Amino acid sequence: MASHSAPSVRLRLPPPPDGGGSLGRRTKSLVGTLAITASAPLLLGAADPPAWTRPQAPFPIAGPITYVGSEGIAAYLIKTSAGAILIDGTLAENAGMIERNIANAGVRPRDVKFILVTHAHFDHAAGVTALKRATGARVVAGARDVGALETGVPPGETSYGVIRFPPVHVERSVGDREKVTLGNVTLTARATPGHTPGCTTWTMQIPAKPRPLDVVFPCSVSVAGNRLIGNRAYPGIVADYRRSIAMLGTLHADIVLPSHPELADVIARGKRRKAGETNAFVEPMLLPKIVAKARTAFDADLAKQAR
Repeated sequence: MASHSAPSVRLRLPPPPDGGGSLGRRTKSLVGTLAITASAPLLLGAADPPAWTRPQAPFPIAGPITYVGSEGIAAYLIKTSAGAILIDGTLAENAGMIERNIANAGVRPRDVKFILVTHAHFDHAAGVTALKRATGARVVAGARDVGALETGVPPGETSYGVIRFPPVHVERSVGDREKVTLGNVTLTARATPGHTPGCTTWTMQIPAKPRPLDVVFPCSVSVAGNRLIGNRAYPGIVADYRRSIAMLGTLHADIVLPSHPELADVIARGKRRKAGETNAFVEPMLLPKIVAKARTAFDADLAKQAR
């Protein structure tokens, strides 16, 4: 975790998780009652939801995909004929657990060849540095998030300040529709800026009958504390959000695997699959529902900030 030269006030005030909820309300309450100077460091600590660091045993999802994250923040392992791909590293505190989950899923950590980062926020990127060191994997991320990942400073302006994370070198930056191939698996990057400038959704197909299954790992399109009005560090944020929400609405997804698992009931579906429900993760109408909720929430946030 990156450290700061410290004034006397040291707080740990995380952003609301993608999709808001009780932490978002707590964060707003803290912001409303505490005067925090611009130079005060905001550190990882007590306010994170317990599920974010609660251990979760790995479980199979579909085809080559295995869940290896914590109970509250997702990381996905994709096995291929030439090694494995990891999507996201979650919190720094979770890196050891994820490494163990990878091994328990039958993959040697050194066989992880790529780590794909959905976006440059601490709850998804802070563990990447340690996991890169443990695996030797090449880090891949959206081009517009590379600067943030390599400095450990999240992009844009928010209502909750700056939460740094350990910087990590990015070997490859990607733009919209660029592909990452390892062995028999190809993932396609879809640029979904807004939540961060380089927020990247990943898509792939799983062989199945009567047709392949489309899998989407959506990058968040929640506002989650982003400043929509007068964001000097990210002046095009509103237009980016609108384009990204519209683009996600054009994708077909048989399986949706978000960075925050509760958005698609990933943990509960894993239990159903373990109990014998083979297609527990298949729900073609789930992504349209998520997109519709995101569009409504974005419009409400924009109107509120405009007032």
